[in-house]
Amino acid sequence: MAGRLVIVGAGQAAFALAAKLRALKDTRPITMVGIEETLPYQRPPLSKKYLLGEMSFDRLLFRPEQWFHDNDVEVRLSTWVEKIDRDQRQVVMQDGSRLDYETLALATGSTPRQLPASVGGELRGVYVARDKRDADLLTGEMRAGRRLLIIGGGYIGLEAAAVARHLGLEVTVIEMAERILQRVAAKETADIMRTIHLGHDVVIREGVGLTKLIDTNGHVSAAELSDGSVIEVDFVIAGIGVTPNDQLAKEAGLDVANGIVVDEFARSSDPAIYAIGDCAMLPWNGMRIRLESVQNAVDQAEAAAALMAGGSAPYEPKPWFWSDQYDVKLQIAGFNLGYDETLLRTGAREGSASVWYFKAGELIAVDAINDARAYVAGKKMIESGITPDKALLADPATDLKQFLA
Repeated sequence: MAGRLVIVGAGQAAFALAAKLRALKDTRPITMVGIEETLPYQRPPLSKKYLLGEMSFDRLLFRPEQWFHDNDVEVRLSTWVEKIDRDQRQVVMQDGSRLDYETLALATGSTPRQLPASVGGELRGVYVARDKRDADLLTGEMRAGRRLLIIGGGYIGLEAAAVARHLGLEVTVIEMAERILQRVAAKETADIMRTIHLGHDVVIREGVGLTKLIDTNGHVSAAELSDGSVIEVDFVIAGIGVTPNDQLAKEAGLDVANGIVVDEFARSSDPAIYAIGDCAMLPWNGMRIRLESVQNAVDQAEAAAALMAGGSAPYEPKPWFWSDQYDVKLQIAGFNLGYDETLLRTGAREGSASVWYFKAGELIAVDAINDARAYVAGKKMIESGITPDKALLADPATDLKQFLA
């Protein structure tokens, strides 16, 4: 039996690693260390069905407590690792106790960026949306007729806007860039999503940033914007991105660069230490990237588990993402980093469309809006290295299956 595996973190990647090892009949002792007080759970539904009251928290758990007992996976909750002692192969807990490891996996995730105190980020009524605690706090705020300001027009902000409008709140989204989704999607996708939100009476103000939040007895009551306007608000959600939790690795002397640098096997600069999920900076197509997605957390963790269990195959990312807003499902295949051309294709059903991304003439990604056929076909093309004829692709009468023949 191999020596102990310690997993720092108890999220999607951490659970996927432990579950895959047990599925592969690996019997090594596993200890998972989680800072939250709950067993590992799904995060995406927190800001949607859970916040809407459509799903209870116990349905978000990956497995009930009995599964961890039955599979000899020790989970230490409400605790955290303060330090990695690589020489002794031990992690030092916050209470000073030590835990030996033969293999260490860092699944530390990422942390939402907070608004700085200089603009009122410390005021009551200012939130982020990341974990169960955040969702529980927001549940108390999400009441019909209240005024919500969302700072940031990325996917997190727009998903929060959709939930809030569903619950009857008045919603304003401000985006400092010239348009929503500027960092993550093409103008065509942004235009479609903007139209959808405007149709649900969300106020979207682009090219407008936050100057400061106005304090009334320690609670936010209004926001002064960069165009000089002031809007009254009851609470605020900041959706301004995340930062990888790589400080523990950095202090241990591991290679860190906007995430924990790993090789194609998810190994850090110390071969006894792996990094998986949002915190990992991994190789992809000759570049280094971080993939903040459930898909990457699971696939990378399972690839690492296979390697730990005696395999030899590298992890080859095949990125895909999704976003649910109102009755709209946005599915994304591939990774549009560095695209230089896009093509908008009308879908077969009313309200469906897809945006295709090309780099140096090669298909690299597709955004499918209520268009599952485009998503499935695009994903297969990308993974097979197929670039479709653009004139045929642009014609909505073209059957996408012909590109896969």
